[in-house]
Amino acid sequence: MNTFELEIWDNEANLCTFYTVKKEDAAGLNETDKFFSKYENNPEFQSAIQELLSFILDVIGEDYGAIDALFNRHENQVQGLPSKGIVRLGEITFHYPDFPLRIYALRITEEIVVLFNGGIKDGPTNQSSSLNMHWIEACNFAVRINEAISSGEIRINNDKRLLTDHLGNTEIIL
Repeated sequence: MNTFELEIWDNEANLCTFYTVKKEDAAGLNETDKFFSKYENNPEFQSAIQELLSFILDVIGEDYGAIDALFNRHENQVQGLPSKGIVRLGEITFHYPDFPLRIYALRITEEIVVLFNGGIKDGPTNQSSSLNMHWIEACNFAVRINEAISSGEIRINNDKRLLTDHLGNTEIIL
């Protein structure tokens, strides 16, 4: 796998900072922006994109944080979003039956999540043609990130909901 940068995608939510990855050889967009830009202007997926963006930024970012209940779709080293099944949090119920899209994420803490790319959920598993390469890539990114955290190359600053390198820099290249 090539070198990539771990960068903040959104840090304006009250409960969660969202990171993404940008490949060294990528021209322009990071992996999460590639996902959203791929489907945002497609009439077939506009509603799903808005619903998924709201789930990420509002439900996870503002209302609940990256709690286990919302990250219950475990797919090897990553989690698929949105959550699966019926999730009840107080009086609010989240249910996404037959949701047409899947984006992959790595929940580092309840306050820090890395978002990757994803695709159309056009089969019973993530082996579908649209998802398979994005899932494999997300798993590879997640392994590298987790190894860097375990080795101390990446440090978690829970007070600031921030990831830094071992020197305290926020620019993280893996």
